[in-house]
Amino acid sequence: MQRSDFAFHLPEELIAQEALEDRAASRLLVLDGATGTLAHHGFRDLPGLLAPGDLVVFNDTRVIPARLFGTKESGGRVEVLVERVLPGHRVLAQVRASKSPKPGTQLVLGEDRGAPVSVTMRERREDLFLLQFPEDRPVEAVLETAGHVPLPPYIRREDRADDRERYQTVYARVPGSVAAPTAGLHFTAGILEALEARGVETAFVTLHVGAGTFQPVRVDDVEAHRMHAERLVVSEATVAAIRACRARGGRVIAVGTTVVRALESAAEGGEAPGVPRATEEETEIFIYPGYRYRVIDGLITNFHLPESTLLMLVAAFAGRDAVLAAYENAVAERYRFFSYGDAMLAWPAADARGPRS
Repeated sequence: MQRSDFAFHLPEELIAQEALEDRAASRLLVLDGATGTLAHHGFRDLPGLLAPGDLVVFNDTRVIPARLFGTKESGGRVEVLVERVLPGHRVLAQVRASKSPKPGTQLVLGEDRGAPVSVTMRERREDLFLLQFPEDRPVEAVLETAGHVPLPPYIRREDRADDRERYQTVYARVPGSVAAPTAGLHFTAGILEALEARGVETAFVTLHVGAGTFQPVRVDDVEAHRMHAERLVVSEATVAAIRACRARGGRVIAVGTTVVRALESAAEGGEAPGVPRATEEETEIFIYPGYRYRVIDGLITNFHLPESTLLMLVAAFAGRDAVLAAYENAVAERYRFFSYGDAMLAWPAADARGPRS
């Protein structure tokens, strides 16, 4: 399977640069992976497209202001993207500079926000850097005053104050992501209430999205690609909700690829087919066509980059040919793509799921 098998033409003007004023005003393309049938809806139609007894699972991670700008001791400019906050006032981060900083180098970050902070580069860990922050206050507090919203690289503008709220789901709770679980950006309090009124249950996982989500697939052979590790939590309460959904004959609908990765990672060693285990762990799961889904029955997702791991995940669920045909249709219908763009509700291809009994 080649990376080029997941290429498609996307006019640059369809890449959404701004969030819609109304989250729920997005469009929703519905794809039946088993037949390839497409239907066009507004996102507000979602509750009526689901059935009483279904279970919708969200990722409640919260985006942190993880991008910082500053200078090295030499005066050279530097950009830092925090990948993960570690104990001991340390972080693992991507660092962009004309020359990579050596251990012991001091970086002054946050001057552009009027909140300068001096950090020390301790060591390099493969393509990431271990940075030591001052111990006088939590790293998260430093980021809130000195950091920027880490908008994806395909949004070609500087972050603004309104991105702090808009590049965040309305149910975000647990800080730790450097990218939003963007399928959830369309949900409003009103839609959540409509789901409840419809008899659709909800549950949550936590998966902190790392900067590796934007890393392109650089190898031609898809199976040779390796994913960055991300931290996830699947609670006992969520396992119980999925167990109850199975018992009543409902469907488990994942909101976004992060929920897919969390639930499918937790499927190994689950108590029964289709029911994951409760866990807190790192996952490097890479899902591409040929994978047999064990937990999810439906997927709400945004439109993804050509040749990306996220597109491969969706193709594994709804079928590569059906998904690429749906993307071609979305381009023709002028859907908005990527993080601030429109959404898709996908149902599985006939061969997408493994045995459930």
